[in-house]
Amino acid sequence: MIDEAKMRRLLEEEREDAQALIARLTQGIDEVSAAREGDNSDDEHDPEGATLAFERSQAATLLEQSENRLTEIAEAVDRLAAGTFGTCIDCGKPIAEARLEARPYAAKCVDCAARS
Repeated sequence: MIDEAKMRRLLEEEREDAQALIARLTQGIDEVSAAREGDNSDDEHDPEGATLAFERSQAATLLEQSENRLTEIAEAVDRLAAGTFGTCIDCGKPIAEARLEARPYAAKCVDCAARS
């Protein structure tokens, strides 16, 4: 039996973490973009290391993943309200409690997630 209060708490913590990460990544992207403005240098051949373009691309990818995670968390809250939380959306079998504790927004059991 799933402890709904515990799952709500875990989902809220995940939501707060995702929102904080999104804020940090957005700020980082803005800072990299601001550093790039008005700079005509060829950062692709910079001997100092990673390019500004690479850093921005990497941060943008992490931002997209964090936004997707936030969507998955909202969907999990909806499943909790609908009474379908903890049931795999593909096969209909229960999702292991250990999986839900580690990833409370999981919509699929381990087997179905591995096939995706």
